[in-house]
Amino acid sequence: MRRLIGRVLTAVLATLAVLTTGTPAHAAVPASPAVTFTNPIAEQRADPHIFKHTDGYYYFTATVPAYDKIVMRRATTLQGLSTAAETTIWTKHASGEMGAHIWAPEIHFIDGKWYIYFTAGSSNDIWKIRPYVLESSAANPLTGAWTEKGRIALPLDTFSLDATTFVVKGVRYLSWAQSDPAVGDGTNIYLAKMSNPWTISGSPAMIARPTLAWEKVGHTVNEGPAVIQRNGKVFMTFSASATDANYCLGLLTATDTADLLNPASWTKSPQPVFKSNAATGQYGPGHNTFTMSEDGKSDILVYHDRNYKDISGDPLNDPNRRTRYQKLYWNADGTPNFGIPVADGVTPVRFSSYNFPDRYIRHWEYRAKLEANVTNLADSQFRVVTGLTGSGTVSLESANFPGYYLRHKNNEVWVEKNDGTTTFKNDASFFRRAGLADAAGVSFESLNFPGRYIRHYENLLHTQPVSTTLDRQDATFYAQ
Repeated sequence: MRRLIGRVLTAVLATLAVLTTGTPAHAAVPASPAVTFTNPIAEQRADPHIFKHTDGYYYFTATVPAYDKIVMRRATTLQGLSTAAETTIWTKHASGEMGAHIWAPEIHFIDGKWYIYFTAGSSNDIWKIRPYVLESSAANPLTGAWTEKGRIALPLDTFSLDATTFVVKGVRYLSWAQSDPAVGDGTNIYLAKMSNPWTISGSPAMIARPTLAWEKVGHTVNEGPAVIQRNGKVFMTFSASATDANYCLGLLTATDTADLLNPASWTKSPQPVFKSNAATGQYGPGHNTFTMSEDGKSDILVYHDRNYKDISGDPLNDPNRRTRYQKLYWNADGTPNFGIPVADGVTPVRFSSYNFPDRYIRHWEYRAKLEANVTNLADSQFRVVTGLTGSGTVSLESANFPGYYLRHKNNEVWVEKNDGTTTFKNDASFFRRAGLADAAGVSFESLNFPGRYIRHYENLLHTQPVSTTLDRQDATFYAQ
């Protein structure tokens, strides 16, 4: 009865809005609308880094399999980077320092100049891995000259790599991974302030080290730090374990007003936040960065992985890590939700309710429903693909159960595996219409029952005819 009263009240309020304003009341269009990509973006490109510049271009660099040079490409769209021409902007030295293992370049624009942070070994000691910096004053870093600023001087002269830089509250920091025999095997995450783009100042702080089981599979590793800031927090991802299918992302969190050089300011999430997924065929996701969508409204996770689990020999000699994208979502508590590494092809989206904007379509025990705060993100993600029947239709494929689709059955909507029958294909195919309550939204009309739309009722999804204002609201969703 309480739910019925709520629905009646919603209808009354909508009617009052029409009478007083002449237009129906509706939820605001989401602040972060859907953005999709087609993966993979770049074959045989590991440790990707992207910088979105004020000139309208995205600049992309990554590790190449030969570990012998730094390459870069640019495009005005993120997807455009997949086909953009690539330029070699620097090549390893023939001898001495910077003569081997050219790894993990990052491109940054600081105080009017371009900087590339990268890792390199020595030609006569390829495992003498250290961080280095290049500088360019050119407007276009693909065509400009680069000056070697040299090695970043660190107090410990030990294996050190994956330098990145970021600013919090006006203070620029450098973070990197480094081994310290005094604290144990493997690499740890360090942080220091910077006096200029190639020099640290003061004493570095070790803010994380591998202590948990998932950080020590194959190798004892914390490496590849990357930072995103939101909601008064500094979130630092890092990569853990060996660079095979065990590679995964961990997360450190600090408040942006804290003393970031105090290790106690950082909290490590107890489980990896992004890891291999056999269902989607993605293995060893890691060494990520973050960027923004073209409209500046969505955070984008950029990372590498492989599309197979088993590797012959040393993973470092396997060339097939690929650069990939997917949208980064945010939980109601302000924390990032990475979800799962999604299947190759078009990335999935979420659908929020028009009249309950905090609720999303999700599956639970295969029944499709509306629910708020879906922290198991992939349950609420669907790939919009060409309809199983064609005919100008679409089908909605589950992100975490590839091959399973939203379909109606006895007017109820379920997520079920495509059995190849004509009945299933018809039941899982819909005409994508402009939102019945707001053309900026979307509504899904049944192919085989024209006039029936996916709509929510009592938080469950059904296919039903629509006639009232409330019906149209219940059948309207926003892609996010």
